[in-house]
Amino acid sequence: MEATTSPFKIILGSSSIARRKILAEMGYEFTIMTADIDEKCIRKEKPEDLVMALAEAKADAILSKLQTISNQEKDDEQKILIAADTRGELLFFSSCTTDLAFHRIFIVRHECFTSIALLSTDAEAILQRLPIGDYVKDAEPTLLVTCDQVVVYEGVVREKPSSKEEARQFLKDYSGGHAATVGSVLVTNLKTGFRKGEWDRVEIYFHTIPDETIEKLIEEGTVLYVAGGLIIEHPLILPFVKQVVGTTDSVMGLPKALTEKLIKEAL
Repeated sequence: MEATTSPFKIILGSSSIARRKILAEMGYEFTIMTADIDEKCIRKEKPEDLVMALAEAKADAILSKLQTISNQEKDDEQKILIAADTRGELLFFSSCTTDLAFHRIFIVRHECFTSIALLSTDAEAILQRLPIGDYVKDAEPTLLVTCDQVVVYEGVVREKPSSKEEARQFLKDYSGGHAATVGSVLVTNLKTGFRKGEWDRVEIYFHTIPDETIEKLIEEGTVLYVAGGLIIEHPLILPFVKQVVGTTDSVMGLPKALTEKLIKEAL
């Protein structure tokens, strides 16, 4: 779907290429930020609780990053722009990180101001280039989307494989059997502070996966970087997917319908 202009901004808090692709397919333009958290430090008994807790931790980490950036900008020296039009009207613009103040001072025309004389439209043009758009009080809302996903096999939660050997065992387990993905989506409105999240579960059934296919997948390496080593859209594994009870986009990490629903609710 072609990206359209939305009355809000989106930050995708994920480094996942699959999630980026899905969100772009939904027609949204967005920026990327990643959360530097130790996921192993967050443990929950139920997979649904785990993925929600991880999505919230990622959102909190990114909010902390944004706050740090904001604090740094507040510490910067206040930006001043002075321009005068040819009628001797001095325009004084002062910008800060929270609001924009406009001050217009009328002065007696004097030759000392000729060196800074600009048309007022030029001053406004320069003002547009100042980095204040994200901080004015009436700025459009920004939505932060964070996600997480685990695979559940025989009641046991599986995250990203820690080694090739573990990835190999994961794939052998799925052969002729089934597994489930449990994924979360959390949308945080950075303007209002409102936050809403839900989880989604998909069941996947497999035909027998040949050992040579498993070895090719291990050698190729992509399975090492996804939850449970499960990547059903991969051309090597796709022929051996027997049935998907749910949506493929959810298995890939970002259920479209749920994400759209949460975006609307967060606004």
